[in-house]
Amino acid sequence: MTQVTIDAATLSRTEAQGMDEMLQTVADAILASVGGTLNAQAMARLNADQITLIGYLALRDEVMDGGFIQLIHNGWGPFLYRNPFAKAVRAWGLDTLAALINKSHSLYAKHHEAIERDCTDEEFMALYEQMPAFDNCDDAFVENEEDYTTRVAQYVREHLENFITTV
Repeated sequence: MTQVTIDAATLSRTEAQGMDEMLQTVADAILASVGGTLNAQAMARLNADQITLIGYLALRDEVMDGGFIQLIHNGWGPFLYRNPFAKAVRAWGLDTLAALINKSHSLYAKHHEAIERDCTDEEFMALYEQMPAFDNCDDAFVENEEDYTTRVAQYVREHLENFITTV
């Protein structure tokens, strides 16, 4: 496993700025330690908690910006649905998020080929009209995002040694 270090003062400063900043600082350090991209080689060098954190932040950012359709279109579908991501967030105590991921998995299985294909901006925007079933998942995530992120931040703080080493 790759050792990820963060200066203790930097971590304290970002924690004081809020949970989003702290989580991003930890995630950025994790990604930097493996070359900046979460791919198969990087995942082999990280532990499950580190991978889950990167995945959660990608999920949050993509869904908050453009919903599950955008998340899938931007390449995160296989990571989210073909790995034990739902099981990992359930282990962190996020049962409702795990249930939402499992619920959206059936939509992914049904529509991922159409969503993942290359398309124009107009064709991409039309996907939202063609697949309104994703709206409920998007709404459920947006309504609970603050709680999810708070609970992820609590988990990271309580298990910091699983993510980084402070120096």
